[in-house]
Amino acid sequence: MSRPAGKTLLKPRKTPRQARSGATVDAILEAAARILERSGFDGYSTNAIARRAGVSIGSLYQYFPGKDAITASLIEREQDALWKDIAGIEAAAGGSDPLRTLIMIAVTHQLRRPALARILDVEEKRLPRDIAPSRLAEQLIITVNTYVEAAGYETDMEDATTARDIIAIIRGMVDAAGQYGEHDMQTLANRIYRAVVGYLSCEI
Repeated sequence: MSRPAGKTLLKPRKTPRQARSGATVDAILEAAARILERSGFDGYSTNAIARRAGVSIGSLYQYFPGKDAITASLIEREQDALWKDIAGIEAAAGGSDPLRTLIMIAVTHQLRRPALARILDVEEKRLPRDIAPSRLAEQLIITVNTYVEAAGYETDMEDATTARDIIAIIRGMVDAAGQYGEHDMQTLANRIYRAVVGYLSCEI
C-alpha cells in the first residue's frame, strides 16, 4: 500500500521561465495525460512519461520530483482552462442565460477528454487539498449562485448548499454520460439544464 504523497513531492521543482523550458513541461504534461487516457495507471511511471514526451528522464526530474507532482500539475492545468472559460461567460453571454452557458462549458470540458477528466477527479480527492487546487471549487460556488440569481431564481449568496447541489447535478450527469460514451454535448447540456431548472423550481 503506497503512502499518500507528501506536500513537497507534489510541487514542481522549478517553474519554466523560457519558451523552450515551457515547451518541455507542456510535452511532459501532455504525455502524462495521454498515458492516463489510454491506460489509466497501468504503465503510468516517470520513465513512461519521459519516453512519451521525447525527453530524458533527467529532464523530467529537473521539473518534477515524481509522477504525483505531474498529476497535480495536470489537475491545475485542466482547472485553469475550465476557470478561464467560466470567467469569460459574462463577457460572452450577451442576452443569453449564463446558467445555460455555464452548463455547456462544463459539458464541453468533461467530454472533451472524458477518461482523463474522470481520473483527475479521483486524483484530486487523493492528493492533499492544499496541493490539489480548491480555488476553482470556491469560485464555482460564487459563480453558480450569481448565475442562479441572474436566471431569476432566489438563492442565499452566503449559503453554498444550492450551488453545491447544482454542481453535483452537473458533474454526476456529465460523468455518467462519459462512462456511457455519449458524444452529443448539446443534447446532454439540455438534459442537465432541465434537471437544474427542475431542482431550482421545486418547492418543498
